[in-house]
Amino acid sequence: MKGRLSRKLSCKKVCQFILVALALVASCLYASPTQTLNKEHIVSTLESRYGERAGKRARAWFKVLDSAQGLSEREKLTKVNKFFNLFRFVDDIKLWGDSNYWSTPMEFIGVNGGDCEDFSIAKYFTLLQLGIPEDKLRITMVKATTVNQYHMVLAYYEKPSSIPLVLDNLDRRIKPATQRKDLLPVYSFNGRQLWLNKEKGRGVLAGSSKKLAKWNDLKYRLGVERLRKPKLRLE
Repeated sequence: MKGRLSRKLSCKKVCQFILVALALVASCLYASPTQTLNKEHIVSTLESRYGERAGKRARAWFKVLDSAQGLSEREKLTKVNKFFNLFRFVDDIKLWGDSNYWSTPMEFIGVNGGDCEDFSIAKYFTLLQLGIPEDKLRITMVKATTVNQYHMVLAYYEKPSSIPLVLDNLDRRIKPATQRKDLLPVYSFNGRQLWLNKEKGRGVLAGSSKKLAKWNDLKYRLGVERLRKPKLRLE
């Protein structure tokens, strides 16, 4: 998969990102924790909804989960980042007929592609499933200066004071944020909190993520019971 963005995000979408972030207030939302997954049900549902190849991708995802169980956190990051960066980048409006749709990990695997939010979300929930603590992970909105676009990545903090590692679909190599001079952080969040970012650090705590509408909607759709069919078939 080529990790290049296909077009500039519209000014409207960028404004929506920032306004939603600034509108969050203090309250708690619990992001989906590690849970027991019904492999055969997930595979068969994705096959029936999206086709045979979707089932094969789901089985490959489960192999990643199984093979990564005994690995270090850094090795888990590498395996998950490599797996999802094989998927295709496709704009929301082309794929879903929606200018800003956050697909679930199962939808992303099912259709074999998505945009930067979908890459980051799929990596985030997969790493949670592998036992990475939620407080070490941040889904992060940035400005990608080399392409002059707003972009989303996943950041991993080994310790609260650590420089985060960046998992990205533009640059496939995991690097410390200090080595990503092309990314200017705007805000970041996980299932509990929101941070307004400063330079390459963790940022300033600005409340919780409960009132982030896209996040609440995503959480409601997790699993395979509310899968959406794409407007565009990628295979």
